[in-house]
Amino acid sequence: MSYLTSIINLINRDRLKQIDYFRKHPEEVQDGVFRYLIKSAAETEWGREHHYSSVKSLSDFRERVALQSYEDIIPFVERLRNGEKNLLWPGEVRWFAKSSGTTGARSKFIPVTKESLEECHYRGGRDVIALYLKMRPGSSIFNGKGLILGGSHKIDSFSSRSLFGDLSAILIENTPCWFNLIRTPSKKVALIEDFEKKLEMIVRITVRQNVTSLSGVPSWFLVLIRQILESTGKKNLREVWPHLEVFFHGGVSFAPYREHFRQLVGDGDFSYMETYNASEGFFGIQDDPSGSDMLLMLDNGIFYEFVKVSEADNPNADSLTVGEVKQGVNYAMVISTNGGLWRYVIGDTVMFTSLYPHKFIITGRTRHFLNVFGEEVIVENADRAIGAACKATGAIVNEYTAGPVFSGIATRGSHEWLIEFQKEPADLEIFTRDLDEALKEVNSDYEAKRYKDLNLGMPVVRAVPEGTFYRWLKEKNKLGGQNKVPRLSNSRTYIEDLYKIAGIQ
Repeated sequence: MSYLTSIINLINRDRLKQIDYFRKHPEEVQDGVFRYLIKSAAETEWGREHHYSSVKSLSDFRERVALQSYEDIIPFVERLRNGEKNLLWPGEVRWFAKSSGTTGARSKFIPVTKESLEECHYRGGRDVIALYLKMRPGSSIFNGKGLILGGSHKIDSFSSRSLFGDLSAILIENTPCWFNLIRTPSKKVALIEDFEKKLEMIVRITVRQNVTSLSGVPSWFLVLIRQILESTGKKNLREVWPHLEVFFHGGVSFAPYREHFRQLVGDGDFSYMETYNASEGFFGIQDDPSGSDMLLMLDNGIFYEFVKVSEADNPNADSLTVGEVKQGVNYAMVISTNGGLWRYVIGDTVMFTSLYPHKFIITGRTRHFLNVFGEEVIVENADRAIGAACKATGAIVNEYTAGPVFSGIATRGSHEWLIEFQKEPADLEIFTRDLDEALKEVNSDYEAKRYKDLNLGMPVVRAVPEGTFYRWLKEKNKLGGQNKVPRLSNSRTYIEDLYKIAGIQ
């Protein structure tokens, strides 16, 4: 253990006590967050409009504020971008996180206040380290540098009063200078807009350094790792960085990438730790290396509500607090934050795996699922099924997306999967069968629709050439960590676009 690690462990002692407290008392902690938010925003334009000064209970709040989508707050965002103050949160908002969520969605500009930056995003990052060192007290990550791969981004200005960029760019831009002592690459390189040029620079710089940790989105890190191994001629990352010990990852499900990393990292003791940090807030951290779920972070300026996924587009839908949710139910997450978002439907869906402490998995997006035939397949189902088919056949998947094949006069509907394999299965038909069987096991609605092929036919799986998804994202100017391949869709738009890239007739 390094001297710096010992100091950080001492600093984290009180914070770990606070985390242990909200594990046991989530309702009490969330009530405190709720009251802090309402009191803080009472004299803003939004607070006066919704009479926050007389809000005495959650019931009052729910009666006065309907569920909000991004489209609902656009007028406030545009005014904030032009420098108006005290609209959604006290003071001026200078930073806006540009987010699309998926490759097909329009850009959103999420307000990032001073409080949300410091008390939510940065605190979340510190909590990741605190929990990791608790799980691995003998860690030596501070003997070297952490390689952080952000998105393809730069800082732009709306006006002389406000700036925008990827969340990762905003976090990098606002970090203190001393942080460069423990991270790589430098701020200058990290903020290069051309993603491919940035990767080239990162490879050149980091292969000569002692990298002990990685942080970023799995899909984009795979691109970087392959370039590093190609550049160095090494077989795995352990040969490049012998003291590498952990990958802090988020942004997409890790399940389809786990086997990739197992092979590319190499043998030895290596940890994986998932985080859930979005433009809107820092929500969850994996606090148990043996599990696949995350601890809901309850005291960083976010008040949570949860609604049934089917009600996510209903502004007057009934909502549940952390004290009212149940395990095993798919919920759309609703947040009110110190960034000035109020009862905001973030678009992600979650399922609780544990209560007291509240742990969850991300199951998908409210608008990204397959339900053309009543099968209600969500992203978590798809990831698990892909993983099961890979395990059964020895295949390794780089990327995938799935959409419907619509019914014809004499044909039944089905699902079509476009899959980019790193290692193709020996028999694609067997892979398809295993995928289908795995979906039946994890989703009873899918199983019912597949019964004797009456309503839904056997899925169609097509292998596309390596690099297809990368070229698709590049064509859309969507290279970088903030951009994701949409896994599921109820239309064929993504599939038809990928057909063109892959040369499929």
